[in-house]
Amino acid sequence: MAPSRIDVPEPTSTPNPLKSHQSTKQETHYGDFRDDFFKNGYTVIKGVLSKERAREYQSEALTWLESFNIGFDRNDRSTWKKENLPQSFKGGMYLHFAAAHEKYMWDVRTEPGVIEPFAKLWGTDELVVSFDTVNITLPQSIVGEYDSKPWPHCDQAPERKGLACVQGIVNLSESGPNDGGLVVMKGSAALFDKFFEENPVTGPMPWRTAKHKDFHPFSDKDLDWYREHGCELIKVCAEPGDLILWDSREMHWAQFGDSDLIRTIVYATYTPAAWMTEEDRAAKKELFENYETTTHWPHTNLYTHGKATIKVDGEEVPDPLERDEPLTKPVKTERLLQLAGVVPY
Repeated sequence: MAPSRIDVPEPTSTPNPLKSHQSTKQETHYGDFRDDFFKNGYTVIKGVLSKERAREYQSEALTWLESFNIGFDRNDRSTWKKENLPQSFKGGMYLHFAAAHEKYMWDVRTEPGVIEPFAKLWGTDELVVSFDTVNITLPQSIVGEYDSKPWPHCDQAPERKGLACVQGIVNLSESGPNDGGLVVMKGSAALFDKFFEENPVTGPMPWRTAKHKDFHPFSDKDLDWYREHGCELIKVCAEPGDLILWDSREMHWAQFGDSDLIRTIVYATYTPAAWMTEEDRAAKKELFENYETTTHWPHTNLYTHGKATIKVDGEEVPDPLERDEPLTKPVKTERLLQLAGVVPY
């Protein structure tokens, strides 16, 4: 069985070549996407994939969704119903079914144009990638509202200092102002330490479980604090083939759209392979071999979402739609295995 959690000492810092960006002041100017990233906590990099390539990947994602054979047909909007889809989280994140290890997912992760910005950001091309998933969200205008409200949060624990993780979205569909997509509190990453110094976390923390080791939710008053310090909420707009990057300290959440578009994205996060311990490497290898989907973190905080279950007569039983392996397995090239943390550089 794949490990459900790897216990490691709680870090207070992460080895990081970008020391100057652990403060609120930017001291280096790069003349590229990194300037916006460090200033605002996020950036959009245009055209890491061609629009045609992005559409091909979206088509493969929809083919995968249709493969469950429970009624969904991309070409027949009368079938766009929640009951015609396998279970997902927050309306479209597929955490089970070996979704993270489908061939098209690994094809996206190994695209040079996707990897290159992370390599430039971290100063090395020796990276490991998260076993993160696909998001295929059907429009509320057709399927009805989802049972989910905005959930402002960051994906880095307050005690983890410095720039430790940069999350990514590979956009396979349009993400305009009225489409579903990422919302960020622009500029909040740089205020991460200041916020928690002034607003220390005390009392019960029910969200701090194995599943959410590096997760922190924000309240409405917290949003007000960031606004008072000059931040603003931004719906991030992007086109098919664009890459969205954001600092894990940045407040963010996913917004449902008002359009009739199927939001289709791949989450992909890369960090330096040198940051991974041998214990974590062994765990990551086991997770890979078992086709498990994990958190956003590539090198630590390794957690599997486990197998899908459903409730029958009040008891949880295995979801009959669950899969032990991908529908189409990836080609295990050396580069893929290095990114997976299975083969060292």
